[in-house]
Amino acid sequence: MIGDQPKYKTSYEVDFVIVGSGAAGGVLAKELSTNGFRVVVLEQGPYLTESDFSHDEIKILQEGLLTNHPELQPNTFRKTVDEQAKQQRAVAYGRCVGGTSVHFAANYWRFHENEFKERSKVGAVAGTGLADWPITYAELEPYYTKVEWEVGVSGLDGASPFEPPHSKPYPMPPLPVKCSGVIFEGAARKLGWHPFPSPLAILSQPRQGRSACVNCGFCWGFGCEVKAKSSSLASVIPMAERTGRCEIRPNCYVYRIETGATGRVTGALYFDLQRNSHLQKAKAVILCANGAETPRLLLLSSNRHFSNGLANSSGLVGKYLMLSSAGRTVGLFEHPLNDYKGFTASRVLHDFYELDPQRVGFYGGGALDARFSYTPSFLPCLGSRPGRQVGERVSRTL
Repeated sequence: MIGDQPKYKTSYEVDFVIVGSGAAGGVLAKELSTNGFRVVVLEQGPYLTESDFSHDEIKILQEGLLTNHPELQPNTFRKTVDEQAKQQRAVAYGRCVGGTSVHFAANYWRFHENEFKERSKVGAVAGTGLADWPITYAELEPYYTKVEWEVGVSGLDGASPFEPPHSKPYPMPPLPVKCSGVIFEGAARKLGWHPFPSPLAILSQPRQGRSACVNCGFCWGFGCEVKAKSSSLASVIPMAERTGRCEIRPNCYVYRIETGATGRVTGALYFDLQRNSHLQKAKAVILCANGAETPRLLLLSSNRHFSNGLANSSGLVGKYLMLSSAGRTVGLFEHPLNDYKGFTASRVLHDFYELDPQRVGFYGGGALDARFSYTPSFLPCLGSRPGRQVGERVSRTL
């Protein structure tokens, strides 16, 4: 938290209320406040800083220090509309200032050009709402570049033959290759594939008062204690706060978007840490509360003007949620890899990013990388023995 930040009264109508402070909310807070607008960011989690982060695997991975907690944010899940929904941890997301960008693995490759026009290429897919994007990759490309340079991304431009065009190279060189990356790259090239240095939102060089990665070994799932990970907390939120026009308001659980007599949005209703309810007035409200909480808020905000929830004239809000999926292969190597050290993955390949559905029997594709994302507490469970080291290969389906 930087200096004395503005404290807007809830009765004072700010220009924008942003719900959520993660990758999207943090960027919008920076863009709006640096362009002269008064902004309040409502974040349901606490405002943690580098001194609050730790390598305590129990607190981080089991007790949800950085993520939504089942007791505080209960989720329910059902497979069909006819089933009775049961409470379970169906969706996990960041619950702190910076959101999931605080603890993500920091993979930062861009969408490929084909992803913007898949409906035109493959046609209708039964059971889905597959549609072309209303914009093209070329239209989005300048913003990819802007974000990469502002938050800090390390990578090697042109290293992959499948990479979409870049108007500007990455601002920093890639991080050093890890032992798993060396093995992965050698094997992939023997098979005729095209591994390349993983573009990562992690600093390979000191930048703007932030440290380069120190290879602490606690990256995926953990907050970065030296600001090397380019979370919105470490990058754009400080820029927003320095304007003197952006207030980051933590521990605020938004439960409804309020509208006036004409149906126009007037602000956001939220509970504070003591469970008192408040209405923060605003000319506009922007929802950046991830793929689950954003539609839930829209549906919870139904009223006489919008009986099916806000922004839901199509009836599609809350439909077609697609979660990240992955396949994993784990193996033992004859030599120690020490791959727990450092960031998650140093090499990736996109040879299977776009597959022929007629040949493989499904739509889409994925990336392949080599990683060791377990922390020491998991090693006894994996059965690791002296002289051998467990390694992983992960395939992420897109």
